[in-house]
Amino acid sequence: MISAVAHAETARPLAALLPARQGAAWRVTPSPYVIRPNAATSKVTDGRRSLIVVEQAGRVEVYADRADDFPFAMTPDAVVNAEEPGAVAVLAMAVLRTVLPAIDDETAARTVQQHGALQALTGKSADLAEIGYALLAQGAYPNVATRLDGPHLSWAVNGREWDVLSYGPSGTFTVTYEGRVSGLYGFLEHVLAPYDGPALPDVSTGFTWHLTERFPQFLAVKGNEVEFRPQHGPSGFVILPSEDESADQVDDTTRVAAQIDRLGADLLLTAAAHLI
Repeated sequence: MISAVAHAETARPLAALLPARQGAAWRVTPSPYVIRPNAATSKVTDGRRSLIVVEQAGRVEVYADRADDFPFAMTPDAVVNAEEPGAVAVLAMAVLRTVLPAIDDETAARTVQQHGALQALTGKSADLAEIGYALLAQGAYPNVATRLDGPHLSWAVNGREWDVLSYGPSGTFTVTYEGRVSGLYGFLEHVLAPYDGPALPDVSTGFTWHLTERFPQFLAVKGNEVEFRPQHGPSGFVILPSEDESADQVDDTTRVAAQIDRLGADLLLTAAAHLI
């Protein structure tokens, strides 16, 4: 084993921002290999999944440590400028949005291939149990049920109705919501990737303006629906529940329906406070 030249300074604070799973906190260990010569490198692992953190010339890279592929054969799974404000928090959110869900999807696919879909769904049930306990700690009381497409949670708080759905044996989940649009803001702020372009709200209707002005990551599909579809990470839409409703007279109390897909269990655990 080749030891890293030095530990990556961002490895420990990054590990602290990732949620413990089944009582196992993320920890920092020496990297089993050096990806870039003379770059500070560390491994961050929770015992089931591992990340390689590489620092060089003000740039921090994170690679998923896959058993069947060496990280140096790939491009980084997440990158951040170490000089930007809150760089470690930005990196942690990128890991939660895209890197860990990708690892979980790959693990679920292997489980299906080797042991069948039922075993993969059993693993998702364990993930949902963790999410359920996190919701209980926030004052929600989720109901647990099993559907043909897998286990799911549902709960309602102050007129806001939430569901976490399995939709099959993949490694990720889908969240649905019905309620006042303002009740969705905190969750959207947590799951949407930062927007780095000019804010150009769509003003075709009051509804599309109201959503895209606040969240420029959204694009208008039609007058009563907006969506975001990045290549990686969560995607979804927000829509007025009925086409008969006016899309022009919209404010924070307007009731909407929403669906957000490709959400990892780790991201949902860190978002529990926004799901009530």
